[in-house]
Amino acid sequence: MEHSSYLFTSMLLVLVMVFNVVNGQPLVPALFIFGDSVVDAGNNNNLDTVVKANFPPYGRDFQNHIPTGRFCNGKLATDFTAENLGFTSYPPAYLNLKTKGQNLLNGSNFASASSGYYEATAKLYHAIPLSQQLEHYQESQNVLVSIVGRSNASSIISGAIHLISAGNSDFIQNYYINPLLYKVYTADQFSDILLQNFANFIKNLYALGARRIGVTTLPPMGCLPAAITLFGYGSNECVARLNNDALNFNKKLNTTTQGLQKLLPGLKLVPFDIYQPLYDLVTKPSENGFFEARKACCGTGLLETAILCNKKSIGTCANASEYVFWDGFHPSETANKILADDLLVAGISLIS
Repeated sequence: MEHSSYLFTSMLLVLVMVFNVVNGQPLVPALFIFGDSVVDAGNNNNLDTVVKANFPPYGRDFQNHIPTGRFCNGKLATDFTAENLGFTSYPPAYLNLKTKGQNLLNGSNFASASSGYYEATAKLYHAIPLSQQLEHYQESQNVLVSIVGRSNASSIISGAIHLISAGNSDFIQNYYINPLLYKVYTADQFSDILLQNFANFIKNLYALGARRIGVTTLPPMGCLPAAITLFGYGSNECVARLNNDALNFNKKLNTTTQGLQKLLPGLKLVPFDIYQPLYDLVTKPSENGFFEARKACCGTGLLETAILCNKKSIGTCANASEYVFWDGFHPSETANKILADDLLVAGISLIS
């Protein structure tokens, strides 16, 4: 009975959401985004880093077929989330804004590819660490105050949804390939360090007025095409060790979020599970309308990402919607849509 009443309430809320969105009213005043390449909308474009996506074939299925710096052929899961919330535009990449003013009223995107909970990961790749993303968020709050006044700015901030996606780069682009880390810490110990940093980040965000926060779990890291190529020792299967590390991290993330909820009054902190939905797409592609889940669309599909995925990459597929992955690390637009729709019901508690 409990389950059916929960489903009924969820369906009711979805209907209310759809009704509000149809009436042109976003469900929350703003959307702020922090994290790594899964949600970077172009902040890395102007940085001195090799981790960029502001050139073809990235963005070939996006509006006007132009690369924006998103690590995808089209929209990110957060773009679909913005649409689901009723916004008619996406939170702009903060560093790309020539002027910062009215364009921040509906939120902003601070994410930077190759950033993570571990400060040194971002530094390795000349990306923007989460601590600095938080500084940019503070700057954007000051801009809001100057436009709408302190009282309106604080109600925008407390009503806004804040999304965080990080941790993947810490493991794949740092821990697993860095003897200074993997020889010193077990994966379990490293995940404890990441979660300590995550907890501090949430406390800092909370201190700045954020009250509605969603955080994504780690994906099945061992199923990313590049991870199978790098760590699969010639196998074509998901790397069990990496998936186990992700599951272990996710379990601790759930416990940590529960602890923070109890600690910080008025906080709504919701973990969004992307592990299971993405794992289902990878292990049952045809049931979900995909033709290929091992290889990505770009180039050979086994490794290419960022500068290795470019318009000269040989073998890039014609139709990315048949592929779960766009490049060696990132889902295609079609997979992102499935993931975002899947998170809709989980995210209801953030707006109800």
